[in-house]
Amino acid sequence: MQVSQLFEFVVHNWYLFVALVVILALLIHNLIVGERGNVEPLGATEMINHKDATVIDVRSAADFAAGHIVNAVNIPMNGFKNQLAVLGKYKGKPIIVNCKSGGQSGAACEHLRKQGFEEVYNLKGGILAWQAANLPLSRKKR
Repeated sequence: MQVSQLFEFVVHNWYLFVALVVILALLIHNLIVGERGNVEPLGATEMINHKDATVIDVRSAADFAAGHIVNAVNIPMNGFKNQLAVLGKYKGKPIIVNCKSGGQSGAACEHLRKQGFEEVYNLKGGILAWQAANLPLSRKKR
């Protein structure tokens, strides 16, 4: 394929070329910064045991009562922004945020980072990954 043919293809199919560039840029961005701020369940236990990390569970109160990480604090996502004062005492410590599968907790992590919390980690895979790793859950209220 000659350069002139490639140029002609790009000119006639510019929308495909733009889509390709956007997809490549998003993939590269995801590879570079996509895993930053996430922690696997075993890494989370290491942080809890050795760095005194606090676990914030953003699931509903009913889901939290059915089983949660030991000593986790339940702050449901629907009232999360209004409960930031409660989290102020944890500002200098590592915070691990979890939900059912990791999606909502990711949004909560971003909000905490915008509020000045520095060491905030999303539990990758959420409570489902925690259970899959055969790690213990508690049903006790904190």
